[in-house]
Amino acid sequence: MFGRRNVASSLFDQETFDQQFMKDIKRAHSSLIIESPFIRFNRVNQLVPLITKLRQRGVKIVINTRNPEEHDQEYRLQAECAVGLLQELGVNVLFTVKHHRKIAIIDRTVFYEGSLNILSYYDSCEIMRRTVSAVEAETLIKFIGLSRYLTKVS
Repeated sequence: MFGRRNVASSLFDQETFDQQFMKDIKRAHSSLIIESPFIRFNRVNQLVPLITKLRQRGVKIVINTRNPEEHDQEYRLQAECAVGLLQELGVNVLFTVKHHRKIAIIDRTVFYEGSLNILSYYDSCEIMRRTVSAVEAETLIKFIGLSRYLTKVS
């Protein structure tokens, strides 16, 4: 028999995701991980004011995506510009070959997982599950291998 964990979750689609996601990341105080294989410049540009505020507060931000070279020419240019902008803001951008995960983890407690490309979605039919659980978030961080990118540097 499985023990009951203290986990709260809810579902969002492309219409309802952004409102809750923005609330969550505005409250971030230590870390934000976003895994999004595709990055559109316009979407990243929308997030610049929020990312700037988070970085000013000392929030560690890690973005894991595909290398822009994996995209066709038009999309490659958008991805390169978006990555450059993120790096200028002090975001740690990682590249994973054939990356396809869509995940966000906020303060190692709240996480989203599903089919929505967080840094590129525009007009699509997607789903994301939001879960609040420090235990499950930590399990996810270890599973995807990003623990080392969240260690504090003194």
